[in-house]
Amino acid sequence: MTKTLIVLLGPTGVGKTDLSIRIARHYNTEITSSDSRQVYREMRIGTAVPEKEQLEAVKHHFIHTHSIHDYFSSWECEQKTLALLKNQFKDKDQMLMVGGSMMYIDAVCNGIDLIPTISPEIRKEVCDRYEEKGLEAIQAELKELDPVFYEQVDLHNAKRVVHAVEVCLMSGKPYSSLRTNKAKERDFKIIKIGLNRDRAELYDRINQRVDIMMKEGQEEEAKSLFEFCDLNSMNTVGYKELFEYFRGNISLDKAIELIKRNSRHYAKRQLSWFRRDEKIQWFHPDQEDEIIAYLDEQIKG
Repeated sequence: MTKTLIVLLGPTGVGKTDLSIRIARHYNTEITSSDSRQVYREMRIGTAVPEKEQLEAVKHHFIHTHSIHDYFSSWECEQKTLALLKNQFKDKDQMLMVGGSMMYIDAVCNGIDLIPTISPEIRKEVCDRYEEKGLEAIQAELKELDPVFYEQVDLHNAKRVVHAVEVCLMSGKPYSSLRTNKAKERDFKIIKIGLNRDRAELYDRINQRVDIMMKEGQEEEAKSLFEFCDLNSMNTVGYKELFEYFRGNISLDKAIELIKRNSRHYAKRQLSWFRRDEKIQWFHPDQEDEIIAYLDEQIKG
């Protein structure tokens, strides 16, 4: 039988976790996470890590395996997940990957070009320049170093612009020259299940989840990490807004309002990204029977 990776994806707050437990149990398999923040052990409430009972019900991989001080990228996700799948497929016919981090999912399914690891010195150098001179200065630097990628990238996405400059300086080559954009062959089958809800329903769930997170102690969790707020891992919705509150720049109510707004915006970006992939079969999270039936048909086919 062909080994199969089932990918359960969708926007934040849609309801992936509960369904993933039931799917994993149905196929008697384990779950590997493709969430770029649940990997960090210091971040629990704000990243909506599965509950203790859920983690015990099904074995999970890449949940709280790294520190916020560790560098974990989509390339590391690809390499570690492929190694895990190779081992798991010795005994299992299916594995389930769950998450909403677009670049991580893409890396595992299609591969990622080998981008050099950025040295702490270059990372600090570019970060200092960004903080001192602003995004426009980094945009101008990228235009000079790599005019091709400058025309392709979302120039308002500071993280991507900064990273591209870092790669140019680290490699001595334009970032665009290192990107082949060719999908790599995988020796296993991939079935992608996308979850979505009506926009009003999804946004209401996101707002409610933020309220629940705050009641569970998100403010205290963020406060315990405030001294590390400059780390790349802490540039995360649910934390960066509270950091602004701790700095005295906004009120707590405003921080909560921004967490909800930014979470909704992130969900919108996720859906825009996923909708470009014609291989994704979309369902409402309540369609468990239909999802299982579709998976059974695809696995046998």
